[in-house]
Amino acid sequence: MNITLFTRGRRWAALLAAGPLVAACGGHADPGVPADGAPPVLRPGAHLVITTGDGVRLRPAEGDRAVTEARIGSGWSHRAGLWVLDLSCPRHEGHEDGRCPRMPAVGVPAGVSVTVTARNAGIDATGIVAGLDLTTVNGDVRVTRSGEEDATVRLVTRNGSVRTATLRAADVHAETENGDVTLGSATSPARVTAATTNGSVRVSLPHGAPAYDVAATTRNGRASVAVPTATRENGHEMRLATVNGDVTAVRD
Repeated sequence: MNITLFTRGRRWAALLAAGPLVAACGGHADPGVPADGAPPVLRPGAHLVITTGDGVRLRPAEGDRAVTEARIGSGWSHRAGLWVLDLSCPRHEGHEDGRCPRMPAVGVPAGVSVTVTARNAGIDATGIVAGLDLTTVNGDVRVTRSGEEDATVRLVTRNGSVRTATLRAADVHAETENGDVTLGSATSPARVTAATTNGSVRVSLPHGAPAYDVAATTRNGRASVAVPTATRENGHEMRLATVNGDVTAVRD
């Protein structure tokens, strides 16, 4: 199967590598970052990019600033109209062994869409009412009670599973190479794409979901589609694929 993993992740990596973060390298002050080092104010409609070598947990913030755990280093920069938050684990007093939580929590203000590029741990998002673009390499991606009915949600890992519950989105893309993709949706997205190589794919839509133009394929497994089907002109499309595993689409 031809799965185009990490294409957008590579584009983010190129953007983020274009210049070192001020907090990490001590260069000239970024004019967009508050002089006192406080997190910037993020209004609804803003977009936040988070980079980390480990994983992250996304949770709703109480105010209009993104907040992080005190023991995690936070480097802010403002590039191409985007707020970029680089998470790190500096050594400091009381933390001599260098150990940090693998998945520190970040509070995200309401209405702020989020892109995460992680690597050696999972991503867990709960209660983030906005678009999401979450990518890791070694870890699960889990999303609960998040998204918006008109939002795009993209969830990608290489070695891990992708799971959603009570997801809201207009366009959902979920993929992995080694793991299951299990999508539970509270709405009926116009487009659903879910793919893995070694694992099963399962999509659960609301009871009143409309008919979909469905393509469900597997090489070593069983394909079962229990949602109404129609041609592409209907406006709703579902593409589900695996090599080794079952493919299932149902209405709750």
